[in-house]
Amino acid sequence: MTPSSPAGPHGLGRVVMVVPTYDEADNLPGLLQRVRAAQPEVDVLVVDDDSPDGTGRLADEAAARDDRVSVLHRTAKEGLGAAYLHGFRVALERGYDVVGEMDADGSHQPEQLDRLLAALGDADLVIGSRWVPGGSIVNWPRSRELLSRGGNLYTRALLGMPVRDATAGYRLFRRTTLEAIDLASVQSLGYVFQADLAYRTVRAGLRVVEVPIEFVERERGESKMTRSVATESLRRITAWGLAERRRQLRAAVRRARGAEQRARPGR
Repeated sequence: MTPSSPAGPHGLGRVVMVVPTYDEADNLPGLLQRVRAAQPEVDVLVVDDDSPDGTGRLADEAAARDDRVSVLHRTAKEGLGAAYLHGFRVALERGYDVVGEMDADGSHQPEQLDRLLAALGDADLVIGSRWVPGGSIVNWPRSRELLSRGGNLYTRALLGMPVRDATAGYRLFRRTTLEAIDLASVQSLGYVFQADLAYRTVRAGLRVVEVPIEFVERERGESKMTRSVATESLRRITAWGLAERRRQLRAAVRRARGAEQRARPGR
């Protein structure tokens, strides 16, 4: 892969979008063309989980034609988070300054990537959000919208995290952000991975900015999001929220004891 311009888009340096794939042969070629047309200075790293439909072969063909596209072949389907972690690790090894996420099915429109790139000038993590003013969804049933809105509201309330779309998968991380949040300790392998990394970024005291996007439901192929996946995500978020409340309680007790000791006579 030929390195991007040192200045990169918006002066951000070298930028790569990590695109995990599993059975996306109908969608990936078109997506790659759109990314390269919309952002010629942005590289793409496809991470394929041994797709039986030939997605990996199509990705290799694209990489052979375009030196800004590269491919990682994994030997098994281990979950979205595992694929992203592998891609992030390779991107950091290759010296990228900005590492992004994007779905392979076209739900995240490459033509809106410029919004995220522009916002990263004043942020450590930028999220393309469906649930901030100006954000929208296309072709979602009401049940799925309610599930996503409710899940994000629950996540925000339980974790005390000021992010309206913590489960969104269209985002850009600065290299320094990924280095600060200890990727080696991340154990989230499914869709809860997105909330996990947003939460870690907030806990690290880094700046998260959300920009509105239009999320378009896939036209070809099957969604990887199921009710069981959503349930597992909520279960993990509940566990994190309870741990956060215990941490806050212990901190409050320590502060109260410190204040009590300082108030004692003779001190």
